[in-house]
Amino acid sequence: MFVDKAAITVKAGDGGNGAISFHREKYIPSGGPDGGDGGRGGDIVLVADDNMSTLMDFRYKRKYTAPNGENGSGGLKTGKDGADLVLRVPRGTLVRDRESGAIIKDMSDDGRFVLARGGNGGWGNKHFATPTRQAPRFAKNGMKGQSREVILELKLLADAGLVGFPNVGKSTLLSAVSKAHPKIADYHFTTLYPNLGVVWASEDSSFVLADIPGIIEGASEGAGLGHDFLRHIERCRLLVHVVDASGSEGRDPVEDFKAINEELARYNPGLASRPQIVAANKADLMAEENVENRRRFSDFVRGLGLPLYEISAATGRGVRELVLAVASELQKLPPIQVFEPDYVEPEISPDTCEDLSIRVEDGVWIVEGGWMERLMDRVNFSDSESRMYFDRALRSSGLFERLEAMGIEEGDTVSIYNLDFEYRK
Repeated sequence: MFVDKAAITVKAGDGGNGAISFHREKYIPSGGPDGGDGGRGGDIVLVADDNMSTLMDFRYKRKYTAPNGENGSGGLKTGKDGADLVLRVPRGTLVRDRESGAIIKDMSDDGRFVLARGGNGGWGNKHFATPTRQAPRFAKNGMKGQSREVILELKLLADAGLVGFPNVGKSTLLSAVSKAHPKIADYHFTTLYPNLGVVWASEDSSFVLADIPGIIEGASEGAGLGHDFLRHIERCRLLVHVVDASGSEGRDPVEDFKAINEELARYNPGLASRPQIVAANKADLMAEENVENRRRFSDFVRGLGLPLYEISAATGRGVRELVLAVASELQKLPPIQVFEPDYVEPEISPDTCEDLSIRVEDGVWIVEGGWMERLMDRVNFSDSESRMYFDRALRSSGLFERLEAMGIEEGDTVSIYNLDFEYRK
């Protein structure tokens, strides 16, 4: 089964918590704090794999979580970092943000891409020792790992793509010019998924050719299989438009040619201007009564300024000339398109409360948000010094000013993640 689109959720590992510990050793009565830091959470990493051709691995497993970092311990021992979780995807896979559809990364290179970063480990209480606070009884919790919902979308990496109606001989042509072995039969929609083949034009010239199946009238709106596979043409630098010029099925080659180009233009206007070479296939089946039809098609294509090659993929007639023409044209064209990222990472300032939501329910002021959640993770509410740190952070963030501007009164209840506080100015 060919799968070229999958929606997955990834969660990087959380950082380990810092330790609260004090040095205890004979003859050293005041050893001081020695809590170690937490380990860093593992990343979610994507790597392009040339041995993969579909996204089948992501069809049934949709959620991926990297290991958390281990907590710190006494004796200034740092927790172990969580291992990275490496996900392999076919080369040419686009990674999109599920909510906005924006491109995060085009997996067409050889580098490792960090899709979700693990949280940093928390500090042990050793970091909070000062000349006036020599025995801090609080530490910093690890940061949460990044979480994403993304869509993986495979766009095949091919130099040239074979397009045309079903049963015009695209698969036969691909098998004739490469070592690919697509299924070939005398009925429509024999090819149910794209096939790739490497074509050797000469000792120092080769290119990748793709057989794109299922394009019919209405394909750009979802008819047939075209809506699923039109995306694979977007990377092709050159289109080889295969037409049954013999009219063996009673079809008009001129109308077929127009119909396919209209579907390409509807799907992506840029495809309408993509360079094309026309292959008039099944030349061995052209009967005397088809001579006029053949001449009309030839005049129409050449009138558009497009090169035309009469071939027979089944017998090999004209195929070599077509291959050389494709290789020559590809040498003039720019490299395969690589899609540039257009996703903008949301910015959340760690020093302000701008991302907080404040609402009033039954007289209780409820405060929530990413900044507050991270702040709560750092505070040990059983320790007075840690609570003082919490109060200072709230005041310096501007939260009190926002609450007062919204009309909070002294003595009102403020609820922050199931912890209730009495408001005092």
